[in-house]
Amino acid sequence: MAQVKQRGGAAGESKREETMAKRRGGEDEDGEGMKWELDGPDLTKSRCKYRKLSILMVTCEILAGDVAKVYNAPTRKKFQECATFSLSKTTQTRPPLLLHSLSSRRALLMAQPLSALPLLILLISGAAAPPPEVPSRGSDLDPRQLTALQSMGFPTSRDPCSVPSARDNATACDNSAPFRHLVSLRLANCSPDLDLPTTALRALSTLRSLSFLRCPVSAPKHLPVSLASSLRSFSCDTSLRRLTGVWLSRLQNLTDLSVVGVPISTSGPAVVLSQMRRLRSVTIARTNLSGGVPRHWHALDLVYLNFSSNRLKGRIPSSISALGSLQNLDLSSNALSGTLPDSIGDLADLKNATFAHNSLSGPIPDSISQLSSLTHLDLSSNQFNGSIPKFVAEMKQLKFLNLEKNNFQGVFPFNATFLRKLDVFKVGGNANLCYNRTQLPSKLKLKLGIAPCDKYGQPVSPPPDRSTRADSDYADDGSDEGSGDNGGGGGGNHHGPSKLVLGVAIALSCLVFLVIFLICLSKICR
Repeated sequence: MAQVKQRGGAAGESKREETMAKRRGGEDEDGEGMKWELDGPDLTKSRCKYRKLSILMVTCEILAGDVAKVYNAPTRKKFQECATFSLSKTTQTRPPLLLHSLSSRRALLMAQPLSALPLLILLISGAAAPPPEVPSRGSDLDPRQLTALQSMGFPTSRDPCSVPSARDNATACDNSAPFRHLVSLRLANCSPDLDLPTTALRALSTLRSLSFLRCPVSAPKHLPVSLASSLRSFSCDTSLRRLTGVWLSRLQNLTDLSVVGVPISTSGPAVVLSQMRRLRSVTIARTNLSGGVPRHWHALDLVYLNFSSNRLKGRIPSSISALGSLQNLDLSSNALSGTLPDSIGDLADLKNATFAHNSLSGPIPDSISQLSSLTHLDLSSNQFNGSIPKFVAEMKQLKFLNLEKNNFQGVFPFNATFLRKLDVFKVGGNANLCYNRTQLPSKLKLKLGIAPCDKYGQPVSPPPDRSTRADSDYADDGSDEGSGDNGGGGGGNHHGPSKLVLGVAIALSCLVFLVIFLICLSKICR
């Protein structure tokens, strides 16, 4: 074993460097079975003549000099049999910095306490052995993180910080010195054999964003605290097989959380969000998440909330109004019941609200009229009932309105002007809902999926198929916009025989009457 030690006198005295070899063991000149102790920090004067030296270990506080000279040809040939050359001064396990590809005589200077340096290991292979995969000469990624990426199968033949991101995997680095550090990592389309060792994840504690896309691997059982606290964004789409609410709750400093298509074992979303106070965006969709919508919110600055396609049940709590900055709310495809809370009108910034495919009931609350920024409202496939409030037609920003497959009843309150400004409008599947023919012209080809009203405000017939234009009879009667049979609130009568049929019947009746009259007249004249 060779050990390098630095010796220095008091201040003002010059350092004395000497190289002294002490043989411990046999006297073989080739160095077989030998252990050496070297005094002095200059590796360029190391005992390269010992051709069969198997292990050379250097331990010191400060190392300086031209390391490349030791390793480059022709000097390298003298170390062909050397298995390991290591430099260490730390109790922690550090990843290696591989220097096999150094082809120049550039000096590698390390004039700082070795305890602040990563473990430096030069693995010296035989002349015929191919060099291992190493970063390019210009690589400046932290060597610990480089090794962490390698252990996870991330391609590192080139510098991850300086080359364009791969199609599947992607990285982003900061501009720190002397080494850059990863701040964003995306792993996509991973092999099922991919491993996520805790040591590698601990080395990635500078990450701010971590994403998994279609990575069918197991989640690490213990997420390092340093990494969990550094993350600001975590995304998992059809990856990591299964997660727990407690595991996710450790990501306390997140501002963006997205878990899609991954089963989550927990009693409810409140467990996941209990420690996250900085959240701005939450997507937990298609995760079989059970429980109810949280009653207590800790992240009051939420802007985006998506709990769609889960198994949430119960009522929507009135405390949802605490999310005063909320702009997007999606609770669709769950098992929610009860009525919409009146407090929903307190979400003044709300732009998109989706409650489709639940078991919600009751009327549309009047407080929705206070949502002046609302552009998207989807209440479809529920059990809402009562009449559709007229204030909906006065919501100037509304562009998407879906009310289909509910139990709404009465007269449809919208006119042609309102319907024309909508990009999407659906109202079919409400058997007791009808429209006023005086308000909807025949020239406006709508696919409402509901029947016209009679004079009592009831549908005159079963609603037509949604694939055809509603009220086709009305479209064919030649009436113009604003015309009606009676002009009353009923706006249309029961459909009778057409004018052509009626005219033919009258003509035939007159002809028969004329024939009878002529017969009678001829008998009298006799």
